[in-house]
Amino acid sequence: MTTDSDTTLRGESDDLGEHLSPAELLAGYRAGSSFFFASPRGSMLARGVDAVVPKTTCSGGRGRLPEQVAEFLRHAEDFGRVNPLVVGAVPFGENLPAHLVLPSEVRRAAPLTAPQTPPDMPRLDYRLKQVPAPAEYERAVERVLKRLRDDEMSKVVLARSLELTTPDPVDPGVMLRNLAGADPGGYTYAVDLPRRGQDGSRDAFGEQPALGRTLLGASPELLVSRDGVRVRANPLAGSRPRSEDPVEDRRRADELLHSGKDLREHAAVVEAVVAALRPLCRDLVVPEHPSVVHTAAMWHLSTDITGELADPETSSLQLAVAMHPTPAVCGTPPQDARAAIAEAEPFERGFYTGMVGWCDASGDGEWVVTIRCAEIEDTSLRLYAGAGIVEGSEPADELAETSAKFRTALSAMGWSDAL
Repeated sequence: MTTDSDTTLRGESDDLGEHLSPAELLAGYRAGSSFFFASPRGSMLARGVDAVVPKTTCSGGRGRLPEQVAEFLRHAEDFGRVNPLVVGAVPFGENLPAHLVLPSEVRRAAPLTAPQTPPDMPRLDYRLKQVPAPAEYERAVERVLKRLRDDEMSKVVLARSLELTTPDPVDPGVMLRNLAGADPGGYTYAVDLPRRGQDGSRDAFGEQPALGRTLLGASPELLVSRDGVRVRANPLAGSRPRSEDPVEDRRRADELLHSGKDLREHAAVVEAVVAALRPLCRDLVVPEHPSVVHTAAMWHLSTDITGELADPETSSLQLAVAMHPTPAVCGTPPQDARAAIAEAEPFERGFYTGMVGWCDASGDGEWVVTIRCAEIEDTSLRLYAGAGIVEGSEPADELAETSAKFRTALSAMGWSDAL
């Protein structure tokens, strides 16, 4: 229920009411009842759940998801919602349903800026389990390299996970604020999910699922955004860890920008993204060479791709589904890479390397790749990080890359020394 004093949007995408600061939106986040998403385009806080996109809509072939979500939003309009939107997450594989909801209210603000005060750095006790163990991960990389030599594959993204348990429940809000403070120019997100083992499916406009898990992170990688007919994608591939020494940090960035191995890996991702977008867009602008961008923890090779929709009815979710998974999170060719991932990784990826974001009834929206993330459920956390295995990869280097990528989430909990 809203009142005249609430600054709320009932599923609308226009900025109405008094102006809120991004810090106010971030402070208003509450795990279990909110969706938070911040990008260079702006900040969003969605509260409550008026309806859940049914499980039957979210599974049975990812290609049908955009059409079925569009129908879901049309039904919301029939109930009086003006330009309603869905928010949530789509998993990496098709064996799990997406979790997309129609929020009760949406608030918007400007993009995040660097905080004026230092972030909270909790020092909770924890137990840590690495899955797989570091030595086993290196052996898995060696097995994948052999498959690359023997099979017609050029890349496999191999991930590992950290499982942490604490004596007391973890506060997702603290971790979200720290993630936002560390990388305010990136894509910070928090999504409520059903507990593990519960799919949370309900009929449309029916009972809300029991939510007890939070997916949150600070992704550096925009999968795709749509603003009117304008389309943007920003694939990343090729990485180096940051250094606290400014001279060494710059050297690593320059090394990355001139690394033949990383440039080839990056070019393959850009080629796949362009191939997915070209049938749906016109006037694609693709820079000839990548640039280097950074987060607090990593340097990345980056290519900023822009264009216009060929058909203005194409939604951001249609674009995202057409592009996902890119070789940056899966490999090449994708079906063979998926099979190698299933064989080599001793855990279910779930929403890691899926996509998180929003799409409204007009088709506008933003979807980012679900990386640099953690899943929090009561006293447990699961973190994920992966590395692209290509010809010339060294197992020890790939292990070190995943360890560096874990720093984003670990630092947000004051555990940067965990590895």
